Amino acid sequence: MEITAPPPTASSALDRRLRPLLGKPDGSLVIHEIYRSLQGESTYAGLPCTFIRLTACHLRCTYCDTAHAFQRGSTLPLDEVIEQALATGDRLIEVTGGEPLLQPEVFPLMTALADAGRMVLLETSGAVDIQPVDPRVAIILDVKTPGSGEVAANLDSNLAWLKPIDEVKYVVADRDDFDWAVAHVRQHDLTSRVAVLVGAVHGRVDPTDLASWILETGLPLRLQIQLHKVLWGAQTRGV
Repeated sequence: MEITAPPPTASSALDRRLRPLLGKPDGSLVIHEIYRSLQGESTYAGLPCTFIRLTACHLRCTYCDTAHAFQRGSTLPLDEVIEQALATGDRLIEVTGGEPLLQPEVFPLMTALADAGRMVLLETSGAVDIQPVDPRVAIILDVKTPGSGEVAANLDSNLAWLKPIDEVKYVVADRDDFDWAVAHVRQHDLTSRVAVLVGAVHGRVDPTDLASWILETGLPLRLQIQLHKVLWGAQTRGV
């Protein structure tokens, strides 16, 4: 599993960011929250969904709206996480974070959920190798734009592992970010392979402007509006 950050030292920022996972027993996961809501993003938006949010992230995007998951979490055995997720009865389950792929147990978690007949979504930053992900899992790859401050963390090698059921997401903070995203899509011919989503940083880009920019490209890009923020507000958690 590849992470693009440099090797950690005792006092490195990476060490501090991964501290919530320090000492985690094998066969367990540090879970920030498990909850039901409507899927707010992706092509699955609007569907009932159970979310499994894992703790910790090695990135610090400037516009991150889930910073609350950087630190706090409960350590649960893998079997208990599976049991809680299946108990909701939702067919759709999303594994997210933080950055969920930092915890090795997430791979058997997703496989177990797929074995149980669930449609599993994985939201990942794209800065960790996705090759080991069960092929039944629909990956939502969040490619970082320059406005995130983490564009250097992108692993373009991940693009080779995308499947037709996967999706690529760009969050844009301004027109320059949007133009960068369009160039990236064209460079890798992504619209011929997967659904491509483009969303605006909340409060920084007017979605109406973003809609106009998308129409100018002539590409089949999908405007993404965070449905959960429309319904419950930008600051509400667990929705």
